[in-house]
Parts: sequence; structure tokens; C-alpha cells
Amino acid sequence: MGNIYDGAFRTILNDCRQMIIPVINEVFKEDYTGNEIIEFRPNEHFIEQQDAANRERITDTNFIIYGKKKKKYHLECESSLPDGRMTIRLFEYDAQIALDEGEVINETLTVTFPNTAVLHLRTYKKTPDKMRYVIKTPGGTVEYDVPIMKVQEYSLDDIFSKHLLLLIPFYIFSHEKDFKVYNSNEHRLAELKAEYRNILERLDKLEQEGIIGAFDKHTIIELSSDVIKEIAQKYENVQKGVGDIMGGALIETEARTILNRGKAEGRDETKKEMALRMLRDGELPIDKVAKYSGLDIAEVELLVGLQKV
Repeated sequence: MGNIYDGAFRTILNDCRQMIIPVINEVFKEDYTGNEIIEFRPNEHFIEQQDAANRERITDTNFIIYGKKKKKYHLECESSLPDGRMTIRLFEYDAQIALDEGEVINETLTVTFPNTAVLHLRTYKKTPDKMRYVIKTPGGTVEYDVPIMKVQEYSLDDIFSKHLLLLIPFYIFSHEKDFKVYNSNEHRLAELKAEYRNILERLDKLEQEGIIGAFDKHTIIELSSDVIKEIAQKYENVQKGVGDIMGGALIETEARTILNRGKAEGRDETKKEMALRMLRDGELPIDKVAKYSGLDIAEVELLVGLQKV
């Protein structure tokens, strides 16, 4: 999977931890309330190879949720065609996670495997609804399923009604097959842009209602922008059209953050700092810069003049 997608997935998991809960509820049919404590575990492990000098480092995203019971979870994000290697890699991760926290008492080793699931960003004909482990041991056979969450099957209404906000940065994957059409058809591109404006409006509403914080919203918008730039890099109109909407929203979000800090500190320098950042970016007209910075238009025009000196 591309580093951009992988990085976006890990960032939103680590920085917006409570967004994990609705996803876990959806995938594993849990009933967490969202008030549970989430503890992330080390995400780097080493698997010994036959040649001890050559050790393979593997990374994973594993954490513990403290609800009525303490439960381990392991989530992976995948965008490539299923070919069996992912299942092997998952089992390696799971075995290492279990072994890292194994316990030996009276020469009896007890290991606990995590509840594992995979988020597939792309859905192919070969993409199954689940993976399955079958472990044959001298003491008997153990087998269980690893559920797969197919991100492209979730509509915007699904995402917001089920609070699956963690999926928003990857929502663009559901439109990937139509990029060529969007890139050459202004009407269809306008429909896609309208959809992303709707996402921003819904996020604004959630922030106003106190359901998410400014940081969470900022993170979702920023990661969405990163993913769009990566996935649509061959389609300039799509990348610019949707990317500019998210980029503009990101600037406005940063502007409001700086303005709020400026109000708390009572410093005009903060307003000027914010205005200069927006002017350097070049995305907003002077009247919008003035509105979001709290400066007069004349003051912004003066800053423009100073930049040209």
C-alpha cells in the first residue's frame, strides 16, 4: 500500500483515537460507548528469519480497549489486490503481538491473539468478505475469521449516521473508477465537488454540536487532502477541483484556530500572523483574509504591500 495511505491511516488512528470505537463496533459488532480507554501498543516488531543476522521488521497497528473486558485489537489497511500474502502477513503480526505479551507460568506458555480486521480501501471481484485462520496443532485445530471492512461500500450517509468518520479520508476511493469522466466532464466534476462541500458542512455541524473537536476536524480535512492529491495525481482537474476545496477548508480551519488563540492572548500580532500565512498561500481573496483574520481590509492590503517590498 502507498506510504500516503498508510501514513493517513496510522495518523488518524493515533491522533483521533476515539474515532476507532465506531469502526470497532461496526466490524466486530461490539457495543462500546466511546468513553472507553484506548491504549496503543508498540507498533514495531521483529520476526526472526532462518539467518539470524537477517531480521525482518514488521509494523502493525495494535491497541487495547478497556471496556467491560480488556480486549486486544489489530487493524490493518490495504489497497492492493488480494493474493494471499496479506493473510500470511496478518498472521505473522498477530502471532508476534501474542508472543510479545505471552506469559509463562510453570513452563506453560499462554498467548492471547488479538481481534484482527482489515480495512480494504479498494474492492475487487476477488476481495472476500472475510479471511480465515485455520491452525492445526497436536492438541487440536483452532480456526476463526478475520473480518474485512470494504470502505467503498459505505455511502456518506452510512459514514455519518454510523459515526465512521475515520473513513472520510479514504472516501475518495469510492469515486476512483470515475476519475477519467470527472477529469473531462465539468458537470460530473461539479457533482463530486458538491459532495465534498457537503462533507465539510457535515463536519462543521458536528464540531458546532461538540461531537468532534477542531483538531479532529482539521486532521480529517488534512488527511483527506493528502489522499486526494495522491490518488488523483494523474487527473489534474480532479486533483485541483476537489483538492482546492479541501485545501481551502484547511486554511480556514487553521485561520480560526489562530484567531481563537489571538483572542485569548489579546494580541494583534496573532491576527497579522494569520493573515500573512493566508496571503502567502494565495488561496483566499483579500476580503476573506480580512474576515478570517479579524483585520480590516485596509490592514490586509498594507500587509500585501509589505510582502511586495
